[in-house]
Amino acid sequence: MKIGIFDSGLGGLIMTKALVKALPQYDYAYLGDTANLPYGARSGELVKSLALRGVEWLFREQDCALVIIACNTASIAALKFLQAHFSKRKVLGVVIPTMEAVCAGGFKDVGLIATQATIRSGVYEQELSKLSPDISIRPVATPLLVSLIENGGDKYAPEVIADYLKPLAGVEALVLGCTHYPYYKDLFQKQLPGAKIISQDEIIPASLADYLARHGEVEAKLSRGGSRFFGITDITEAYAQQAERMFGERVEINLVEA
Repeated sequence: MKIGIFDSGLGGLIMTKALVKALPQYDYAYLGDTANLPYGARSGELVKSLALRGVEWLFREQDCALVIIACNTASIAALKFLQAHFSKRKVLGVVIPTMEAVCAGGFKDVGLIATQATIRSGVYEQELSKLSPDISIRPVATPLLVSLIENGGDKYAPEVIADYLKPLAGVEALVLGCTHYPYYKDLFQKQLPGAKIISQDEIIPASLADYLARHGEVEAKLSRGGSRFFGITDITEAYAQQAERMFGERVEINLVEA
């Protein structure tokens, strides 16, 4: 059985690459719902419906033992619903491990950039207040970044990022609250040179390894053939090119009906 990764688009390929590098022995299946991108501009109910369809496909068609919801918007809108719906399978999110990393860093003034839906939900602030209420978090919605990343708009990114990060001058750390955003990690660091960049592609692999170590019954189900499946719900030439850039090597992209 495989480890599944579900995302709203191609951003989760960055997460998949990190997982494969850290835990190469397992089989993986990735699904990006590019036909319905971006999730950050969708209603919570629609995101829940889309995520259900995608995760169900990964369990049914790819025989996944567990699925990681790499999309922050879907993780926030649908994780608890998905965990209840698939009570006999495992569905994991990305928000709590990210906030645990913030707490472990000993920061007091933290910036957060994410989609409009993620910022609007207030979930990061809520989870952080449970773990460490004395940490101040400054949220900023950055709705253009996903479109730039998905559509090869790199030449516009420096100016857009500089404008978005103006309110976050002086923060000790910057949380990238979207799995697309590590693609511009160097630009964020250049704009906020004194801040620690907290990126989910650096957090989730260790979190998954810890989870599997603590849940031997799940780890024992995972197959170890080193296979990789990459599926998206809409393919264009731009998507194919960008997928290779995000994964860092040539990948075979499959069009799926999920």
